[in-house]
Amino acid sequence: MITVRRVGAGEWALWRDVRLAALTESPEAFRARLDDWADGGERRWRERLAMGDAYNVVAVRGGPAVGVASGVPDAGGGAWLHSVWVSSEVRGLGVGRRLVAAVEGWARGRGAAELRLAVLPGNGAAIELYRRQGFAPTGEAGETLPDGATELIMARPLR
Repeated sequence: MITVRRVGAGEWALWRDVRLAALTESPEAFRARLDDWADGGERRWRERLAMGDAYNVVAVRGGPAVGVASGVPDAGGGAWLHSVWVSSEVRGLGVGRRLVAAVEGWARGRGAAELRLAVLPGNGAAIELYRRQGFAPTGEAGETLPDGATELIMARPLR
């Protein structure tokens, strides 16, 4: 059985483990690199989980986490979906959908009118997951990546 639940700063080791697993298994899916976080100590991981009004969730199967996602409010009253990852051992079981839904529920609860995300243009599996969840490209350019490509910005209205 897989459960999705919110994590706080006290569960920094669980968050660290799943985030490092994501960066190790799927480095092509993230701007962040394993080297950026591999030497992060407890303080750094606790601070990441204590960021502002962020909403951090993990998908857990038995003991270890097998998925992760975050929601971050923006100044315009909307919210951003960040760092979605699902372990290859449970892909295809609806874990990604459940992680996105958890962050969407949090964003709705905050009164956000829209949930936005940035995805790397070559990450076809993630783009398809987001399309199935009702996200569409906005047409605006995201950040420029080291290879010159730009992130794809997608959004989903919540009202």
